[in-house]
Amino acid sequence: MDLILWRHAEAFELREETDDLARALTPKGERQAQRMGEWVNQRLAHSTRVLVSPALRCQQTAKALGRKFKTLAELGPDGNGEALLKAARWPDASEPVLIVGHQPTLGFVASYLLSDQPQNWTIKKGAVWWIRGRQREDRAQVILQAVQSPDCL
Repeated sequence: MDLILWRHAEAFELREETDDLARALTPKGERQAQRMGEWVNQRLAHSTRVLVSPALRCQQTAKALGRKFKTLAELGPDGNGEALLKAARWPDASEPVLIVGHQPTLGFVASYLLSDQPQNWTIKKGAVWWIRGRQREDRAQVILQAVQSPDCL
């Protein structure tokens, strides 16, 4: 199974009078999302399920893919790694899953899958971490397939 973790692109800072879920992408964030969306789209299978946080910045990031996606409240800024993995059906899903979400949840999930320990790893804004789970010789393996930052595109 492929699990693609995509952190939302750069968003405006939170102000006291603003709701965190209503924060939009900055112009730089819109460019990051567009570049990364093109890169991801060239590599994604057509059967990929796309699951997105309800936060506006995640919705805008996901729209850069030009694909249908499902919004899940449990992927919001206050979500946790357990809920993310359950929504993705890791490691048993029959199709790849792309999650557009937030820190620190994405970093904790990446660290847990790759090192067997939840650690405070940082995934850069707009970046993608592509993780693959597979069976080899009756043993589960987790592979870091790719890491891509929008600044390198």
